[in-house]
Amino acid sequence: MRATRIETRVQRAGGLVTLVAVALLLRGIGGALRRPRGRATGHARRVLRAPVCVVESLLFFMACGWLWRPLPLALSQSGRVLALVLGTPLYIAGLLFVVWGRWALGEMYHVSSGFGVQLHAGHRLVTQGPYARLRHPMYLGVALAGLGGLLLYRTWTFALVTALVPGLQRRARREEQALAAEFGEAWATYCQHVPPWRPRPRGRRDSREG
Repeated sequence: MRATRIETRVQRAGGLVTLVAVALLLRGIGGALRRPRGRATGHARRVLRAPVCVVESLLFFMACGWLWRPLPLALSQSGRVLALVLGTPLYIAGLLFVVWGRWALGEMYHVSSGFGVQLHAGHRLVTQGPYARLRHPMYLGVALAGLGGLLLYRTWTFALVTALVPGLQRRARREEQALAAEFGEAWATYCQHVPPWRPRPRGRRDSREG
């Protein structure tokens, strides 16, 4: 049927975009682990080492592959169309947020953990691109992509991704603590102007932002 063909094409296109996003993240992690280290918080020096990151990444991707099985949902034709219409923009927008955020961070990108955060030596505060509107655009992107993927693909893999989203809030708090310690007043001023998760409408932004 036509709706099934469209769904299949959208799923394949989403898979290609996902591969690009994952490749960019892995490349960024590889580069970050080779750079001189700066301020660290929590247990970052133990958990954010190359061997640990490699093992964690392999386990995560193995789990995603093993869980790539359909959820026990029997949607009607109209239900599948609705899931496609709702899931596609969420999924694509989420992936674009992840890629855009990764691109904006550039050399400042580093993997983090709920157990600790590692900054680079000479770390710079990034406030351009999506970070001019949100403090955590990449995490918001993961949340949107998880929800959109759950609607679009309806597999246990995206159920896992969605279940992990609350843990991103803990990672975000850890990152904010490290950045506050590193940048002090500059970070406090940035936080006054830029919300963590939901961008303010332009008309409601602080007038001091220009």
